[in-house]
Amino acid sequence: MSPLVPLGLALAALGLWLALRLIRETRARTAARAAFFDAVKPLFDGGETQLQPTGFPRMTGRRGGLSFDLQAIPDTLTFRKLPALWVLVSLPEPMPLGATLDLMARPSGNEPFTRFASLPQSLPTPPHLPREIAIRTDDAARVPLARLIADHADLFRDPRVKELVLSPRGLRIVILAEEADRGRYLIFREAEMGRSPLSPSRLEPLLDRLATLRQDVLALKDQA
Repeated sequence: MSPLVPLGLALAALGLWLALRLIRETRARTAARAAFFDAVKPLFDGGETQLQPTGFPRMTGRRGGLSFDLQAIPDTLTFRKLPALWVLVSLPEPMPLGATLDLMARPSGNEPFTRFASLPQSLPTPPHLPREIAIRTDDAARVPLARLIADHADLFRDPRVKELVLSPRGLRIVILAEEADRGRYLIFREAEMGRSPLSPSRLEPLLDRLATLRQDVLALKDQA
């Protein structure tokens, strides 16, 4: 028997093993992404989940009589230091606001989850906010009172909070949920994220913050 036959069989076996491993890893990745919001479902009184083209879910649910919307947005653009997974926590309820106010930490202008860069007017960063916070609006003459922002400036003490949006259509907080593993990304260009589900302890304070912010916005209307 030719010595090439055992070598060929070994290579075939190795190829089959690699293919099976790839299938298993793909299935595990798909399942993990689809379950990203599973751990936070008990925070809500019912809810619905719809799988997005990215493989991550979008979830809506009610809590304290309010309707919330959760989205997981992967950002794998090459100019980032590392691929990132953003979570958008929204309270899509009409607000008595005359303009959109968008506060963004360290904006690059290429964030895939926001229209921050398209808002036409830039505002100075007040002293009670970190210097890396940029502020934009679509109508500087109608933005919410400065004290409202001052009351919630502590939100940005968390370095993973990326954005706070107040608009006539609702409220939103965006956080950095995860970054790709640096070593695996630099060596193998692997950008896998979402293997661990979002934890209730990470999400619950954001839900409560949005509910409090809503109350503060409504209080401004009552005082007007």
